[in-house]
Amino acid sequence: MELKEMQKRVYENKLKHNFNVTDVPLEFCLLEGELSEAFEAWIKKHDNLGEELADTAIYLLGLSQIVGIDLQEEIEKKMKINEQREYVMVNGVLVKKGSKDDTTL
Repeated sequence: MELKEMQKRVYENKLKHNFNVTDVPLEFCLLEGELSEAFEAWIKKHDNLGEELADTAIYLLGLSQIVGIDLQEEIEKKMKINEQREYVMVNGVLVKKGSKDDTTL
């Protein structure tokens, strides 16, 4: 199943169960909560890390549908940008070449 299809399926499930599909700030908060749960599962070495990461992805897909963003298209565009991007080491940290943090210019 493509990401586009998953995004629509997640949204349809939200509608089916009368979950929020209008309060965008709430969805961001819920997404953050799911990400925190995934981090906690990783920190505590729980065996449900995969499930928590899936919850995070599901909330992100739902939020994308709510705000009208084709997440698959956006990810594909961003991956192309990232693949072409160059980085330089500045004080032991990788930064994007040409960014304000790149003091090598």
